[in-house]
Amino acid sequence: MSLVRKVRAVEREFRHLDKEIATFQEASGLRCLSGCGKCCFNAKIEATPLEFLPYALALFRAGKAEQVWEDLKTNSRPSCAMLRPMLASTDAGFCTQYEYRGMVCRLFGYSAMRNKHGERALYTCKLVKENQPQTFAEAEQAIKGTLNVPVVSDWYRRLSAIDSNLGGKLFPINQAITVALEEVMHYYAYRKPPRPMGSTAPRKPRKAS
Repeated sequence: MSLVRKVRAVEREFRHLDKEIATFQEASGLRCLSGCGKCCFNAKIEATPLEFLPYALALFRAGKAEQVWEDLKTNSRPSCAMLRPMLASTDAGFCTQYEYRGMVCRLFGYSAMRNKHGERALYTCKLVKENQPQTFAEAEQAIKGTLNVPVVSDWYRRLSAIDSNLGGKLFPINQAITVALEEVMHYYAYRKPPRPMGSTAPRKPRKAS
């Protein structure tokens, strides 16, 4: 499978996941706290390179892949490189690349993990539990019944089915982004690069061989 096809496959999965999450949000009533970015400051977040392949390709098309790769290799920031803190002394911040956020970012807060008995338990943050205790308790009960909720392991299996190498191993999030960038840069090292971002010019037709 070509790199572009992999990216499109990941983006399709993301669209399906986003729809499931939106449906679960509406049914459960759970919401993140306004302006909160506490989870993004967690230095222990792990992700697969595959979930950041769309971001890496977008950077390559914009001519920024090498610049971002060098920054990631030289900057030892503990939190996600996509995060922009609002104030250094708070947990408030926002994602600078929200459209290209990884699967781990999409799942957290509105998904479930299976315990050793196979039962689903909500995968969300302490602040949601503390600030929406009744809504949280009702959602926890509902997913034990008929309420559908995305399950983390199921979605990572779907991701791994696209590319078991890039989608089957977890790294610290900034390392995952770095590996995704390296994959794109290596792929196009000896291939014709894709059209730049925003380009509407049609590709020249290939001559028949």
